Amino acid sequence: MSKKRREKPAGEPSSGRSESESFCSILFPTPKDPLSRESREEPAFFRDLNLDQVVADVTAARKDYDLSPLFHVPLDDLGEIVCRQDVIRDLEDESLKRVVESFSERMRSMRRYLGQAAKSHYKFEKKRWFLDAADLYCGACERLEEDLGRSRLASRGWRSFREYMADYVGSASFGRLASETRTLKADLYAVTYALLIRGGSVTVRHYAGETDYSAAIEKTFEKFRKGAAVDYRVDFKDLAGLNHVEAEILDRVARLHPEPFSALDAFDGEHADFVDGKIARFDREVQFCAAYLAYIDRLRQAGLQFCYPRLARSSKEIDVRATFDLALASRLVGESKTVVCNDLCLRGPERVFVVSGPNQGGKTTFARTVGQLHYLARLGCPVPGADARLFLCDRIYTHFEREEDFENLRGKLQSDLTRIRQILDQATPNSLLIINEIFLSTALRDAVFLSQKVMAKISDLDALGVWVTFLTELASFNNKTVSVVSSVDPRDHSVRTFKIERKPADGLAYALAISEKHRLTYVQLKERIPG
Repeated sequence: MSKKRREKPAGEPSSGRSESESFCSILFPTPKDPLSRESREEPAFFRDLNLDQVVADVTAARKDYDLSPLFHVPLDDLGEIVCRQDVIRDLEDESLKRVVESFSERMRSMRRYLGQAAKSHYKFEKKRWFLDAADLYCGACERLEEDLGRSRLASRGWRSFREYMADYVGSASFGRLASETRTLKADLYAVTYALLIRGGSVTVRHYAGETDYSAAIEKTFEKFRKGAAVDYRVDFKDLAGLNHVEAEILDRVARLHPEPFSALDAFDGEHADFVDGKIARFDREVQFCAAYLAYIDRLRQAGLQFCYPRLARSSKEIDVRATFDLALASRLVGESKTVVCNDLCLRGPERVFVVSGPNQGGKTTFARTVGQLHYLARLGCPVPGADARLFLCDRIYTHFEREEDFENLRGKLQSDLTRIRQILDQATPNSLLIINEIFLSTALRDAVFLSQKVMAKISDLDALGVWVTFLTELASFNNKTVSVVSSVDPRDHSVRTFKIERKPADGLAYALAISEKHRLTYVQLKERIPG
């Protein structure tokens, strides 16, 4: 089957045949096996940043695509990240989204048919399910190629795939598959036979033009009809399968009509691997984009903003507006609660956010937000925020509080020291370190001493970081540290606003809130002391 190449929509960037020849993946534009860039094991920091919750929610409705491994491996190349951003941005167009949904539904039906073929016990039933699966596949590919030919596509990934589909659907091998599939289906539909049922025996014979009496019977009894009759017919499911009697009848029909059934018998052997590998990969990989967009669409409808971040390799300045913790926001929106957004920025030599303030004020949420932003940006996904400029970090390391493990025979302090030492040994100047409440098990004086030693290492490394701490001494450690404080309502210090403000750490609001909670302020003490 030959097919004329479609003209590009006017004004769209041209893409030569080389784009089709080089296409390997919608998510990974470089010619490297995409499967080698997946991981079944989630990164070590996932649970600390609640990214495991995000990925579980994103992929929940698409479990048959096994998408989690695609979320476990971020991109390292800035060019690849921009290409993936463009692919996802194209898919935000509603018309292209409908094209993908239509194709995916056909492919899901095809896989169900192949699954039914694998489960079927009778030869011709098995082979017919396989034939119908091939027919669905051919129709899905032809429809997708036609729809993409009418679509305006800006990204290199989508244009390359469109060129690949045009070449594939126009190829001799696909033409042969589509032609043989439809010819065989037409031949099978043309098969006629007659059944003669006497007692417990069934005779299958050639149809000899016998009269169909069903129409005559209906016409005869039409005059007795009084209103709508109750429908007692049984509704059989499409995938119910044959029983042994039906299978025996089918075998005898095949003997009466050997030519189409011989062709059916040979079809699955000749086209055993009819699904093209790159198209099957596209069908799965495009769900990565579609699933994430569906996840954030619910948050957008609640008024939250997302953007495609600008990433830099050289500048470590960070500037993000109206951002938030993605996992927390998803839960709050589901509960119809308000999501508090924050701004964050690092300028010039600044490298580390030191987050202080009262407990339950949003400090850990802020730290998670910074980690989520940088990881999602490396996936090429839109990130929470109205606008974002981020650094392309190479690795993310987290040190969050852990319950003491009595089996390792190490104390809490030793465990903290061992873990932070491992992080510092592995981190590079391009890493992001997120530390949440370390050295809580030791005396204040020792905690300050150890924390300052760790901060000095991070400062010498020139790495980016977020450090949640009650040690306000760290907030002014040097010109690389930036103090941000979780604020409280100035009218009632016990009320958290969950806003993180860039200001010096003084601990006064925290101390006053604790004092008021325990009725230890000056005014409260005077009220409690008699006379």
